[in-house]
Amino acid sequence: MRGAVYALVLLAASISAGVATAQDYPSRPVRIIVPFPAGGSSDVAGRVIAEGLSELWKQQVIVENRVGAGGAIGTEAAYRAQPDGYTLLLGTTAQVVNQVLLPRSFSFTQDFPTIAIVAAGPMIIVAHPSVPASNLQEFTTMLRSAPGKHDYTACDMASQFHLAMEMYKQAVNVFAVHIGHRGCAPAVSDAVAGHIKIAATNLTAALPHIKQGRLKPIAVMSNQRSPAVPDVPTIRESGIAQLKDFAVENYLGFVAAPKTPAAIVSKIEKDVLELAGRPALRNKLEGAGLDVLVLNAKEMMTLMRNDAERFARVAKQAGIKAE
Repeated sequence: MRGAVYALVLLAASISAGVATAQDYPSRPVRIIVPFPAGGSSDVAGRVIAEGLSELWKQQVIVENRVGAGGAIGTEAAYRAQPDGYTLLLGTTAQVVNQVLLPRSFSFTQDFPTIAIVAAGPMIIVAHPSVPASNLQEFTTMLRSAPGKHDYTACDMASQFHLAMEMYKQAVNVFAVHIGHRGCAPAVSDAVAGHIKIAATNLTAALPHIKQGRLKPIAVMSNQRSPAVPDVPTIRESGIAQLKDFAVENYLGFVAAPKTPAAIVSKIEKDVLELAGRPALRNKLEGAGLDVLVLNAKEMMTLMRNDAERFARVAKQAGIKAE
């Protein structure tokens, strides 16, 4: 009995300490690890939020780019960081893909406390103007009528773009050959040149060419239409029954180092969500070609875990392995 009472006293003391720590947080600079190169959409989202948190907290919030292995190096660094709230990590769809295809000693969707999602870099299917299809129904009919005769690129091999296209193909039972590139920029360049006439890419890379008529938009993969191309329907709006619930978000959010006290995580979540609701910050994200997508910690966790499950299923069925 005394042991049980002692355990309860320790638990109460640890909770009180966590709350006290959260009230004082942050008392020194905070770093956000962005596991992707400077200048990309992930880096932009990280820096926009870092700037806002610096102003809100009256403490410097520093972005540290830890690049390599498709985000795995920076994620590993955050995993090994002190669980005190002073190391945060930009969390994205790519890290969920890595968990599925590159198993490690930790689980991205289980071990990292989620904070919030603030933006998405929408994915889109585009085609060279010579492709006869102008919408997803025509596109699907074109692929179905000539199995294996059409090539497409989905940026990198074994990426969220690749898996999203496989989900689409499996849902409507079509076959097309994937040609991998090292990134979305070269994939889009080849599509513009007509070397490969179909691409699944991020909207940021494709948008200038869509505006100039060098690429034809077919469908957006997100749950909602993108404000950048409001006239382009989502896949789920195609009228194809098998795709009525289709959506793959290329999200950008934040997680904390494993075992960070829940009270600190909750404070950061509250502050990030408050920032994400500010028009000036939303304008910065949209100005960088991102869609504003705001999800709280619980919603972020649910989305990432659901994605991990469906990515694993589609990868197994398609035989997709890490490159």
